[in-house]
Amino acid sequence: MNFISLLINNFDASITVFVLILSIVLFIRNTIAPELTGLLCVAIFIATGVLTPQKALSGFGSPALITLMGLFAVSSALFKSGALDRVRELIASDNIRTPRRLIALLGFVIAPISGIVPNTPVVASLLPLIESWCERRNISPSKVLLPLSFATLLGGTLTLLGSSVNLLVSDISQQLVNAEGNTYGSLELFSLTSIGIPVWLIGTTYMILVSDALLPDRGRGKDFKNNANMNIYFTEVTIPTSSELVGQSLRNSRLQRRFDVDVLELQRNGKAILPPLADRRIQPDDRLLIRVTRADLLRLEQEHTILLAEKPSVFKNNKFFSSEEGTKTFEALIPAGSTLAGASLRELRFRQRHNATVLALRRGQQTVQERLGQALLRAGDVLLIQAPLDSIRGLQSSNDLLILDQVEDDLPVLSKKPIAIAIAILMIILPSISDIPLVGSVLLSVIAMVCCGCLRPAEIQRSIRLDVILLLGSLSSFSVAMQSTGIADFIALNLNFLLNGLPLYFALLVIFLSTVILTQFISNAASVALILPVVIGFSSTLEISPDALIMVVLFGASQSFLTPMGYQTNLMVYGPGRYRFLDVAKYGLGLTIIMALTIPALIIVNY
Repeated sequence: MNFISLLINNFDASITVFVLILSIVLFIRNTIAPELTGLLCVAIFIATGVLTPQKALSGFGSPALITLMGLFAVSSALFKSGALDRVRELIASDNIRTPRRLIALLGFVIAPISGIVPNTPVVASLLPLIESWCERRNISPSKVLLPLSFATLLGGTLTLLGSSVNLLVSDISQQLVNAEGNTYGSLELFSLTSIGIPVWLIGTTYMILVSDALLPDRGRGKDFKNNANMNIYFTEVTIPTSSELVGQSLRNSRLQRRFDVDVLELQRNGKAILPPLADRRIQPDDRLLIRVTRADLLRLEQEHTILLAEKPSVFKNNKFFSSEEGTKTFEALIPAGSTLAGASLRELRFRQRHNATVLALRRGQQTVQERLGQALLRAGDVLLIQAPLDSIRGLQSSNDLLILDQVEDDLPVLSKKPIAIAIAILMIILPSISDIPLVGSVLLSVIAMVCCGCLRPAEIQRSIRLDVILLLGSLSSFSVAMQSTGIADFIALNLNFLLNGLPLYFALLVIFLSTVILTQFISNAASVALILPVVIGFSSTLEISPDALIMVVLFGASQSFLTPMGYQTNLMVYGPGRYRFLDVAKYGLGLTIIMALTIPALIIVNY
């Protein structure tokens, strides 16, 4: 029976093919968001009766998807507790002066972290830090941002937890049924590791060796400066006697090594000392005019490294962020026509009039050189304010300030860092030494993070990437529909002639390249959902374990090194790096060829 006959005689197969073609077109054209494309296809499957609601929606209740949701929460707790502060310090250290050294750090340090923490939040967390490093070193972001994305992709194949695609493959494998009526089973936590480690080491070596020759210099430009200043504040701080900064030079202090802080002026004994300040040693009661991100300012305050110069004494003794005092931290914009514009905070007697303390000031791309209390306010300035709830209500009723958002939830929980790290380690170890499945270990870790104060319950919901969850949950219906309608078996049967007679290595190479090519034009999750049900039927023809074919598809879908659309982390660095479309292919083509030649051989050795 040919394919046309199959479609004519099988209504469900016809609908499935129509849905697959529609989804590919929508994924390529990006007409609507990918997750909406997935939901549209699920709706068509249900409405036409191709799949029952239980089968079509089974992906949303799969252990793999629940595991991913838990991982988003765990990774949020790790970032919030400062578990990756050491990485921040390494990036800002004097030893990392060149793009090649930074790429080596990304490959050998950041990539393994992506084997445990999903790569998307890793890139989101490090992107501003690396942009700041580029600005300090006067280096174009295009020389280092693409390796950041590639490093997390390579690290994402070290364990099952490294990527949402890994979990989707495991979920589809669990749903597909073999000739005996049994499922192929899910992947284990370290099923990928024996192949992932060589892939990671080879890929990192390539990225380092060719970086100078193949990565373009696109400059920094206005867009880069705009992005870098999106969350920059100016404020005045005092160095307490107990601060660990006392006796250190600014160059060697944690202000420069770990935090994104620029010191614009030092005031000592009533005298102003202007830059250069790098070799000045910090003394107790020094007052510093600094430029700093909101997150770093809050973290420095909580660590007692600095005291905010404008902070009233009532907030001392670590009660500044105390919820018992009924105070909140929030951002407020000075709108056009505000009576505050044109006057300084001191002239306005802002603290006394509004019972609120201005912690810092943000003013677009301009540098504020005056002391915080003496700086003349302008329309468009954003103030970081701390105030009791009653005062906030009063400010909201005023036309002089527009309350933007509360940032209380952004406050770090640095005292919980050892606990958060211990919980994450136990999350990985438990499935290996006990009968507890991975999803159970991840959920226990989420509960432990909340109970130990590393994460608030409300933050769990905010940490979950709903777009990723909707996409992955809906795509599993593709695989179920292809198998239940017989399309997967038909395609596999009729494509056997392509692989028949080919040596095993070249057969796996063809499957790998097919997956890689499809991944560049639609999402890697969609390519897995389309290819895996077909490829897994080749196991008897090729006389190889189905697990080997699952690995070929998994690693093929993870090699998103040719286009910006290949993976979401590529898109995340594409704009800030000012890349052009072919820049990604230029740097990633060699890596793709090396992986295409290497991975099939590694799979044959392991299986």
